[in-house]
Amino acid sequence: MADKSELIEQTKLAFDFIQKLFLEVSYMIKEAEAIYREEPEEFVIGKPGGYAISIRNSKGLDTLNVDLWLYKKFAVFFVPKENTEVKGGQQSTKITDDLKVIYMRVVLQDRSVTEPTVFSGILYNIKRKRKVNWFTKFEHCMGHLEYYDEKLLQTPENIKYNDAYVSFSGKLLNIPLFDINSSEAIREKIVLPTLELFRG
Repeated sequence: MADKSELIEQTKLAFDFIQKLFLEVSYMIKEAEAIYREEPEEFVIGKPGGYAISIRNSKGLDTLNVDLWLYKKFAVFFVPKENTEVKGGQQSTKITDDLKVIYMRVVLQDRSVTEPTVFSGILYNIKRKRKVNWFTKFEHCMGHLEYYDEKLLQTPENIKYNDAYVSFSGKLLNIPLFDINSSEAIREKIVLPTLELFRG
């Protein structure tokens, strides 16, 4: 077993690395946001809980919940400016028959991937199935999907998602995260292929 000073150093290095990884992913998302904003659709980033990622989170002490202390996967979405409304800092993207969104999911570690991955693509044919107070706009769907992401990513290239609250179709591209190492890579490997899906 390592001595105490070695464990202290390893802990520091591990947290430094994870923080840098999260920082780089944040920069990637913000860079994609800036590029999408310049497109004719004037995409805006979705804000389900403010300017934030959507995650499944727990701070419970039981064994299963401890696994959720560290964010291993999270998502954001982008929507054309004309399809969403912002009032007093709150965003509302109504689920309509023609709603189509760009969905970006970052998976740093999961049994569904062999390496850290960015899934980027579109969700469309979005149908709200149950009229409940907590589910009135697409922003609510983002938190809901955090609990069913394995179902969402079973066939990312041809999504046919259906549960008691929502159904939709989609297509997500699978891009190795560590292949995204510059602004140009974000544009060429994430944004442009995703825009092609959105406009296709």
